[in-house]
This record gives sequence, structure tokens and C-alpha cells, in this order.
Amino acid sequence: MNTTAPLPLSLRLYRTLTGFAAPVFDFLLKRRIQKGKEDPKRFGERKGEPSLDRPDGPLVWLHGASVGESLVGLILVAELQKQIPNLNVLLTSGTVTSADLLARRLGQNAQHQFIPVDHPAYVGRFLDHWKPDLALWIESEIWPNLILESAARDIPMALVNARMSDRSFGNWSKRQRIAAALFGSFQTCLAIDQRTADKLKALGGQSIHVTGNLKLAAAPLPHDKTALSGLQQLLKDRSIWLASSTHNGEELQCAEAHRRVRETHNTALLILVPRHPERGPAIAKSLKEAGFQIALRSLNQMIASDTQVYVADTLGELGLFYRLCDIVFVGGSLVAHGGQNPLEPARLDCAILHGPHIENFAEIYSAMDTSSAALSVNDADALGEAVDSLLQDPSKCANLAQAAQQSVAATDHVIDHTIEVLKPLLPGKKD
Repeated sequence: MNTTAPLPLSLRLYRTLTGFAAPVFDFLLKRRIQKGKEDPKRFGERKGEPSLDRPDGPLVWLHGASVGESLVGLILVAELQKQIPNLNVLLTSGTVTSADLLARRLGQNAQHQFIPVDHPAYVGRFLDHWKPDLALWIESEIWPNLILESAARDIPMALVNARMSDRSFGNWSKRQRIAAALFGSFQTCLAIDQRTADKLKALGGQSIHVTGNLKLAAAPLPHDKTALSGLQQLLKDRSIWLASSTHNGEELQCAEAHRRVRETHNTALLILVPRHPERGPAIAKSLKEAGFQIALRSLNQMIASDTQVYVADTLGELGLFYRLCDIVFVGGSLVAHGGQNPLEPARLDCAILHGPHIENFAEIYSAMDTSSAALSVNDADALGEAVDSLLQDPSKCANLAQAAQQSVAATDHVIDHTIEVLKPLLPGKKD
């Protein structure tokens, strides 16, 4: 890390301009509160004002943008606290959904705060209070002021589970000096694959290691056993399938696929879990307008005999629905989002379907498709036909699910390799 080299002019301008942008940040945050995207009771955290005391002793700070990165953070926290008993951990994120998840799943000696907006004063306030002994940035979110201020305070930093799309790499490549100043601030970069490692090296990253994808190391998602038993009893005589982590534009496509499924399975039920639960009422409205009978989980509406689509607009229940359904379409893939994580349903004996837009998990999906562990569909018609085929052939469905589970087996080495690379940076592990 070269902290003596002068910053590029554009980064100096960024730091100056963001220093004058407090009124703009306040306005944007208040707009996000109105839209339900911020917690008004914790507004101060976004300005670097802590709502919790810093615990005594060494503290490792992990930052992940949203739910997916927070889940990786939980994997790391569990392993770090095995390595260093009584280690204090701070996790930061930027979304209400991730905060809700972490509130339920963080254990002893671990706390959550919202990441401060990238204003120099807010960042300084945050770092003055928490004084982390190590900062672990998860995946791909880069905040210049926070990185540069941390580096200026000699806080060791590592980029963990790093991934970078071709598009992001192209954008960074046009700003080579900025990229070198930011990525060069990390003592080490841990990439999920060689392609990402090569990109990080080209952008000025140093001490780069290919450690694999930590999402491979996650435990099966938790679930409520009583809720599962109740749903299994309620739906025992119906054909069911799941569309998980869907994005805007996918719900209607999944519903149209379901219309095709019901031509041969006239009591079939589609369970639809949107990636962002707050969209549930709007999704229900659009599906009703398209002629579907809907029940909404957030309103405790019961699944009746004539319910065609159950919108499960709640947080943290995917483990329940993956266990309930044998057939899963993984969302974010019929629209240009890049796909969501297929490993979670793969661990829970699900036959997996996905659309063509899978850039976020390209290597995982490539391996799964090659080993017949997932089926690719291009549109609603193809999705409906695939679901219908699997419902009519339980052995085909079971074989697909078994192949998916085998594709994520034997992944303990990922977390072991990650910790081994990080060990020289860990408090009390300098040897």
C-alpha cells in the first residue's frame, strides 16, 4: 500500500465535493426513509453517529452492501470467532433488509451498524468511534472516502470474496489511477476466481489470492420447523413450485409460466418470494390485475383452495420455502440483473431452474449446467414447460436435485483458505 503517492486530481475533487454535500446527503436519506429504505430510528448511523458503544479489546470490522454480502459476513464471523475466542466484531451494511437479517442471526460479541454515507466528516466520526483493528470489505462495494481515511489511519484492510463483472472492470479501467489508489489501499485481495484476480491485479491490487467463493461455504438456510410442518400438511395434495428472489419484471413472467403449468396441473400453486419483500403489495396488485387469485403472507392471508399464487413477501424465510418445494426457479435471471445465488436451494435438495441472465454467478451456473445440476430457460413459456415436465416426472426432478446438491459438496476448503490468507492481519495472529 502506497500512502505517500499523491492522490489523482479526480479523487481529490471527489473528497472536496463530498465534503460540501451534507445537505444533499440529508435530502437523499430522508427520501429513502419515506420509501422505507432507511430506518428512521437509526438515521444517525448513516452520518457516522454510533448507536452502540465500542466494546473493549480487539475489533474486526466487516462491511457488506446488502443481504448477500451480509450472509458471507456471517460465515466469516463464525470462523473468526473460532480462531480468536471473545473477538469483537462489527458488521456494517447499507440496507434495512440486511439489518433485519443480522439482528436475528448475529451472536455474542457481534454488533451491526449502518455504514455511514461517504462524507469525510461522517466517515471520520465512524472511524474515531470504532477504531477497528482490521477492516474486511466483502465482495465489491467501494467507498473512496471510507477506504482512504482507513488507509490514512493505518487500519489494515482486505478485500474478501472479491468479484468483478466485465462491465465494472471496463469502467475501472477507464479510471486507472483512481483504481490503483483505491485497490492499492488493501493489504491483500481475496478473489473468488482467477478472472477476478487478473482484473484486480490489472487495476493495482496487491497480494492477490484466489480463495474461492465463500458463498460455497454457507450452512443451509435456517427455517421454522412448525411453520414447515403446517404448510406441508396444508399443501400435501397440491403440486407446488417456487420462484425465489425475484426482481421487478419477473413476477408476471413467473405467473404466466404458472398459467401454463395449471393447464395440466389445475390445482398447482406458485409460491413467489420477491428479493425485496417491500414490493409484495405491488406484486399482488399486478398479479390480481392479470387475473390470478393471490394470497399475501405479510398480511397473514391463508392459502385457500382457489389460491393460485402465494406471495411470500417476508424476510428470512427462504430456508422454509426451499424445504417445502422440490422445484425452484432462482430469480434475477429472467431480467438483466445477473442472477441470484443458486447454492442455497442446491443445498436443500431442490431441482433448480434459471434464466439466461446469470453473470453474477456465471462460473457456478456453468458448472451446474455442465453437470446437469440446473436447467436454463429463456422465457416464461420455457419456464412453464420445464416446471410442467418436472412435475410430471418425479424421478427426473429428484435426479436434478441430487446433482445440484453434489455440485456444492466438499467446499470447506474455501473458508479454510480464506482464514489462512487473512491470518497475518488478524489481531493476535501476527505470527
